[in-house]
Amino acid sequence: MPTGSGYRRQLYRDDAVVLRGQKLGESDRIITLLTRRHGRLRAVARGVRRINSRFGARLEPFGHIDLQLAGSPEGVGSSLHSISQVEGVNLFGKKFLEDYPRYTAASAIAETAERLTPVEREPSLRLFQLTLGALKALSVGEHATSLVLDAYLLRGMSFAGWAPAIAECAVCGEAGPHGAFSVPAGGSVCPDCRPPGAAHPAPATLGLMSALLGGDWGVADAAEPPVRRECSGLVAAHLQWHMERNLRALPLVDRRESGPPARGAVSPAAPGAVSPAAPGAVSPAAPGAVSPAASGAVPSGASGDFPPVLRPRGDSPPVPDFLREPQP
Repeated sequence: MPTGSGYRRQLYRDDAVVLRGQKLGESDRIITLLTRRHGRLRAVARGVRRINSRFGARLEPFGHIDLQLAGSPEGVGSSLHSISQVEGVNLFGKKFLEDYPRYTAASAIAETAERLTPVEREPSLRLFQLTLGALKALSVGEHATSLVLDAYLLRGMSFAGWAPAIAECAVCGEAGPHGAFSVPAGGSVCPDCRPPGAAHPAPATLGLMSALLGGDWGVADAAEPPVRRECSGLVAAHLQWHMERNLRALPLVDRRESGPPARGAVSPAAPGAVSPAAPGAVSPAAPGAVSPAASGAVPSGASGDFPPVLRPRGDSPPVPDFLREPQP
């Protein structure tokens, strides 16, 4: 195309979820977007790092925005488009700033969405709707953070064709449920197909995975913390194995729940005190010392079935002191 003084780039509109941003030059930023009609793309936002920027705050991660882009919708010419106008539809990021567990879970969701769309400008409407729905669920806080994240990962893998086999053997297809789970094999395996090193999760763990995949939140919300942690380990291992890379945000996900606690998690006699029977209980003899269960260790018999790089996310670092709530 001619590039004379009268040439202007084509303009088009779309709504998108902001996945991440990276600095460009002194005042610009490259924004990675998951759009409704054009898939994942990158666009330059000019001057958004200046104090007087008109729409810099609307391009923060996790926001649902309506924007106008300058460039070719078909990808002709430059791969980097320019953002010329932004309107915020629902900026979820501001709801996560004071909640470390939800912020880290949203970061894992955004990174997973980017990894599941390896080709730019390839429409992925179902993944867009799934990502938007997961961020909405995190912002509302109706369900526990770990359940929302694991449900997103399972359904995202289903869209990508990597959904773990739960109700049947992943190798021979024999109807289950089966007592063994092999990540390399693709899910549950029968006794005849079980490879060496397969995990043996509790039946409730496979039931929770099935509930999250099918959207049965009544069963999912009733799951006990040990079952949730074991489910999170299997989901993370399955995702990273088939993606053939580790997600940087997963080890940072805080396993302490945001949203409705599991049954029996909080003692009614002492508001704010964690029951000694619950995972993450604080020892009264050593203030601030967390019991070994708080680290998110997998119940005995399961942790040794995973390579160290695929261990569950429960061994994430503690929340920094400046993000903790003041103690009475």
